[in-house]
Amino acid sequence: MARWRQIVKEIGKVDLTPEELDDLVVRVKEQIEEKDYLVIKAMVGTIIFLAQLVEEKNISLRRVLRILFGARTEKSKNVLGKSKEEIKESESSGANLPSDHAADLSEKENGKKRKGHGRNGATAYSGADKLRVPHATLKAADPCPLCPKGKIYKIKTPGVVLRLVGRAPIHATVYELEKLRCNLCGEVFTAKEPDDIGDEKYDETVGSTIALLKYGSGFPFYRLEQLQGSLGIPLPASTQWDIMEKMADKVHPAYHEIVRQGAQGDVIYNDDTTMKILALMKNNDNEDEDEPSRKGMFTTGILSTSNEWKIGLFFTGRKHSGENMSDLLQKRESDRGPPIQMCDALSRNMPKALKTILANCLSHSRRYFVDLVWNFPEQCRYVIETLAEVYKNDEIAKDQNMSPEERLRFHQAESAPLMEDLKLWLNDQLDEKKVEPNSALGKAISYMLNHWEPLTAFLRIPNAPLDNNLCEQALKRTVLNRKNSLFYKTEHGAYIGDMFMSLIYTCNLNDVNPFDYLTVLQRNSSQVFKNPQNWVPWNYNSMIPSQAQ
Repeated sequence: MARWRQIVKEIGKVDLTPEELDDLVVRVKEQIEEKDYLVIKAMVGTIIFLAQLVEEKNISLRRVLRILFGARTEKSKNVLGKSKEEIKESESSGANLPSDHAADLSEKENGKKRKGHGRNGATAYSGADKLRVPHATLKAADPCPLCPKGKIYKIKTPGVVLRLVGRAPIHATVYELEKLRCNLCGEVFTAKEPDDIGDEKYDETVGSTIALLKYGSGFPFYRLEQLQGSLGIPLPASTQWDIMEKMADKVHPAYHEIVRQGAQGDVIYNDDTTMKILALMKNNDNEDEDEPSRKGMFTTGILSTSNEWKIGLFFTGRKHSGENMSDLLQKRESDRGPPIQMCDALSRNMPKALKTILANCLSHSRRYFVDLVWNFPEQCRYVIETLAEVYKNDEIAKDQNMSPEERLRFHQAESAPLMEDLKLWLNDQLDEKKVEPNSALGKAISYMLNHWEPLTAFLRIPNAPLDNNLCEQALKRTVLNRKNSLFYKTEHGAYIGDMFMSLIYTCNLNDVNPFDYLTVLQRNSSQVFKNPQNWVPWNYNSMIPSQAQ
């Protein structure tokens, strides 16, 4: 072994393509005996196989590391680093900067920030209690203390002082009602309860807070139980679940309404991720091996958008993304045309019986090349930088608030030539045998070419998105819940979780306060059952004054 290491050290690294190795074998065949030729041919084949195996292994390991430790951003500058031209340009521009500007630049690069007045202003605290503090000695229309002829008046914008205090997520108040007893007849007289404390032990806001912690922020019931106990206000996990069930009974018509309206969307994104339900896992273990059935469990995320709203929906169970998509589109009104469906190219994402206008995720295809930057830097740089220009064009369209038709024409003028050049380059890599088709890079190129039409739907269809990133962001909610709570116990529990995650995330998508929304739904439950279409996140506020009257 030491001898071979020494030989490798002396010769150095020799880079040969598979084609060059084939040519070498052909040349050797003419100069040596047949049996020696077969040995050398087998050795070359082994070298190629091992090189591909190492390449695939490196890629798989990097993917595992990204899953375990979190992915750095996939922005081009982070994936590719600076090109040689950018390095030269930055060095020259840095050298020409005055010393004070250079100091500012180095401070920014080191992550330092100039001292300011906090991240959030007082207006950001919309949920804070507001107390008006009158002036101690003056009121409007009083004479000015400094100039006797002037009169003071009230300024609309008050001075603001912000103070924060810590308390338990679920706060409790103990009302000690005074009792008096007659020393002669023994009758006990108890103070009357305050009128504003309500009839229920748990206010509607308790359910809203638990729902936001559990299904909006991935805070498990048992963890909240421990926190509440540490703060002296016990709230058992079983009690929290009972509150969630009772709350679901009050608000579920609103959930079914956003599901119905989600089916009417112009663009529908879908994807899924794995999930565990203990009851279904138990069924898997007890299943008859002679009649196996599906054992997978998924949470499907569906994001439906139109000009008026965005709706995020979650469905957990045996069904995968395409089946849940089919169930949703069954609720679509018959006079509506097929929606644009954005997903990756997995067959299980497609609804079997219902027609959609398919658009595939460009970011998903790009990610194959991101994983290969270490192995094929130049080839991957070309693909990633080309797609970066396409994404820049899409950002320009968004910044200028282009209509779907204007955006389409803009992409056809600016992005179509880029994509056409990219397609020619991809075909050239395979046709000219510059890339081994079975290598990781060959598979990445083949994936993009095989799905070229749906990947470039944005060049032909108004409003077609470039990628499925919005749905992947939505699925992070259920991934967060899975990381912290690990599983659902029953299908009913999964249904409750899907309901609250859908309501909360839909509020977030439409810039609606989910705490206020869930609280209002509970307090107006009878009206929600009668007219659920009036109690969706983007219009429920208009119903509150009429109910107050």
